[in-house]
Amino acid sequence: ALACSGVLLQTSSEVAAQSYPNKTVTIVVPFGAGSITDGLARVLADKLGTMWKQSVVVENRPGLPGTTAVAKSAPDGYTLMLTSNGHTIAGVINKGIQFDPVKDFAGVTVIASVPLVAILPPDSPAKTLKEFIALAAASPGKLNFSSAGIASTSFLSAEIFRQNAKINLVHVPFKGAPDATTAVIRGDVQMYFAPVPAAKELHAAGKVRAIAINSSKRDPQLPNVPTIAEAAIPDYKYESWFGVLAPAGTPPAVLTKVSQDIAQVLKMPDVVEKLTTYGSIPAPNTPAQFDAIIKSDTERYGKILRDAGVGTN
Repeated sequence: ALACSGVLLQTSSEVAAQSYPNKTVTIVVPFGAGSITDGLARVLADKLGTMWKQSVVVENRPGLPGTTAVAKSAPDGYTLMLTSNGHTIAGVINKGIQFDPVKDFAGVTVIASVPLVAILPPDSPAKTLKEFIALAAASPGKLNFSSAGIASTSFLSAEIFRQNAKINLVHVPFKGAPDATTAVIRGDVQMYFAPVPAAKELHAAGKVRAIAINSSKRDPQLPNVPTIAEAAIPDYKYESWFGVLAPAGTPPAVLTKVSQDIAQVLKMPDVVEKLTTYGSIPAPNTPAQFDAIIKSDTERYGKILRDAGVGTN
């Protein structure tokens, strides 16, 4: 009986994939318009809509309500979510969360990795990362950093930096990347981790000072900007990703189809070029591989934040 049940489930999953999609697919973005996540989602929606000959719409639902809605959606592949790896810390930094970042979602694929650059106001006394760390150490709790939201990659990158550098910085969250960037340009905050293209443009215009990048190697667009490991903290390690998830229970064959179709989209030259404008590096993988990353990152980042007392009060 169990064997027959397994066959039936597999057959049902395969049938669902063969007819998928036969109606509109919604990609929920739990960040505001203008964010990297939003831009990536719209590139995908355009290409997948053409490939599938179905409407693929992007729905911006910033914050926990958007993620919660996806977790509670029908697990049929018609509601997807494109989010950042800030998703993995949602349970740590939010009280009374209504979903489990691991158990309530099924990984589809990573879309891209996105290096971020530490930028400072143009008149900051610090010219290098070491100087910024020294400045913060001399004035604990007096300097702050902006982020695109409490669960964004810009927050997580800065928080891991803050802990590694053993400095006291105050977090100032915004509702999206544009406001978080404007805050550092105006000098309202002393640091922000921005995407490479934005950091490059603003640095060249003298509107900010780019001092370090959080990737494992320097970026060709900013060859003179050292990595955080080079500049000051050899043990710094943070790999940001953006990826597509579905509600837990979505048929495996549907997950595989969506993952493979997205992988094809990410090979298209115009898509690669577009992602480059976001400072993104295409990095597709399988649902199983993405599930493993989500589980591992949730454990690692959760420990980092709990050790710092974040989200425990």
